[in-house]
Amino acid sequence: MTMRATFIDKAISYVSPRFAARRVLQRAAFDKLVGSGRRGYEGASKGRRTEGWRTASTSADAEIEMAGPVLRSRMRDLVRNNPHAAKAVSVLSTNIIGDGILPRAKTGDDKLDKKVNDLWDEWSKRCDADGQLDFLGLQTLACREMLEGGEVLVRRRARRVSDGLPVPMQIQILEADLLDSNRTLTAVGGANIVQGVEFDKIGRRSKYWLFSSHPGDNHAYTAAGVTSKAYPAADILHVYEKQRTQVRGVPWGSPALITLRDLDEYEDAELMRKKIEACLVGVVTGGDEADMSLGIPLGEDQKPGIYDADGTLVERFEPGMFLHARGGRDVKFNDPAAKSGHEAYKRVTLRSVAAGFRVPYELISGDLAEVNYSSIRAGLVEFRRLVSSVQWQLFIPMMCQPVWDWFIESAQTAGLLPDGKFPVEWSPPRFVSVDPFKDAMAALMEVRSGQRSLLDVIAETGRNPRAVLNEIAEANKLLDDLGIKLDSDPRHTDKSGILQDPAVIAAALSDGGGTANSKAKA
Repeated sequence: MTMRATFIDKAISYVSPRFAARRVLQRAAFDKLVGSGRRGYEGASKGRRTEGWRTASTSADAEIEMAGPVLRSRMRDLVRNNPHAAKAVSVLSTNIIGDGILPRAKTGDDKLDKKVNDLWDEWSKRCDADGQLDFLGLQTLACREMLEGGEVLVRRRARRVSDGLPVPMQIQILEADLLDSNRTLTAVGGANIVQGVEFDKIGRRSKYWLFSSHPGDNHAYTAAGVTSKAYPAADILHVYEKQRTQVRGVPWGSPALITLRDLDEYEDAELMRKKIEACLVGVVTGGDEADMSLGIPLGEDQKPGIYDADGTLVERFEPGMFLHARGGRDVKFNDPAAKSGHEAYKRVTLRSVAAGFRVPYELISGDLAEVNYSSIRAGLVEFRRLVSSVQWQLFIPMMCQPVWDWFIESAQTAGLLPDGKFPVEWSPPRFVSVDPFKDAMAALMEVRSGQRSLLDVIAETGRNPRAVLNEIAEANKLLDDLGIKLDSDPRHTDKSGILQDPAVIAAALSDGGGTANSKAKA
């Protein structure tokens, strides 16, 4: 660290150079001790560049308590009115959920697995407490609520056996606004309530304080006010992204809210400028003081100014107007100035917005002018890793798996399934391939080299591997019964689709291909 001598140091040096040098060294040591010199982290330094940087060491819950409702309201407003915000939420929900995250029982007993899967299929069609969506549709709704509002609640609703449901239980999707965010206190017995979520003495979620109806509802029955009520945490799922050790979530894309708003205002201002420029086509000037083209003669009481063709003084411009200056004869046309830079500004701004939503720029804007095969593929690979992590680390453990546990518990209580554990495998939707042929060949090579199993490849498509293999076996049996040999059937053809001799195929299966290769060469 270099320390420069001050004016006082130089003045002292004329009298006592040794004392002046010692003073400079001691000041350097002191500055290093208190940290006012260069720090180990430049971001923690103090100076002109960081003079206006105001930070607070508040907890995540304190920040969300203050900003959460405003962030939710602004994000929903943008999704309603801003096409790019709506597209970002749509792209994320479509990729995270897609056609739906499908379960399949994996107990090791094929008959029991089939029984559980069939029961799930029947129940999932009628699982919505509102009676409109199936379980896959509820996944999409819950995902959209999580993205827009930052969090979503899923409530278990117990039903009677007499209700005629496959399993006496349904689920209900609730917006985060129904969670009483103003209820933060230390309850009786040492339990804490943080923004409507109650914790027991050892920090487990025990209750959720929910309103009976939406606080922002305008119905008459909410006019008298709404109070919250505690519901057991065992009947509530709270789905949100945890970026810190926080109790509540925040909307996705929160870093881009101001940028999106600024883009809206910029485009409105640009459109208004164009409208103003288009208002005035031309002005008729020059001529006599009494110009009958204005519709009325101009006298001494006529004020100087701009008039329309009827002789009315113009105070408000409209698109396509010809205006007349007093005594007009000559015509001067308005030539709006061409302004550039709008497209470049919007492209740069949308890149920031895409980064805030963690979505590729090309997907949020639809602009593919500057991409090629390699760049779009590389961008989608990173996006797919994000989507996969959200599926497996957030959505499946926080919603899908608990709903499966509720389903099994209700089915066992109703006597529809035997007691015991019922393991399950989840299959997220398959990503649409940019190059299906190359991806299929890569999967084929992985199976042939032993890196993956055929069941794993089929499961990646979102379908039940056993169901697919049963379909293949059924189709092969039907083809054999009808005496049909297709060139896509590997039992009768090679990779090129050429029909092979059955004896050659049998020999290949019996000795690993040695005999078959010799016969083929012959």
